[in-house]
Amino acid sequence: MNPKIIKIVYWIVTILFSLFMLFSGLSEILQTSSAQEVMKHLGYPIYVNIIIGVAKVLGVIALLQWKFKTIKEWAYAGFTIDFISASASMFFTGDAIALALTPLIFLGVMFVSYFLGKKIERVA
Repeated sequence: MNPKIIKIVYWIVTILFSLFMLFSGLSEILQTSSAQEVMKHLGYPIYVNIIIGVAKVLGVIALLQWKFKTIKEWAYAGFTIDFISASASMFFTGDAIALALTPLIFLGVMFVSYFLGKKIERVA
């Protein structure tokens, strides 16, 4: 595949993923009613929203920069833990399998971003 096309696809996927995570993080930081309902449903204290929301916003910042590669790796790891934990929490609270697997779709999108970024690094 052409390196220029890889770079374009990487940025499209990464920006869309980052926008979703930024929106999610901000809704958790701002303690929207929907974010609070999710935490109540999963059985977690509401203040966990703020911790996860701040981590998501910082993770987005880490993904969109190229200077500190180790921090970017940690951001991808953090998002992976977030999605797997969300999926497991939904499953263990009795949500339908289809609903519990929904966070793994975003995990797949994130992996596309990760692997395309690695491909760009190898080419450069």
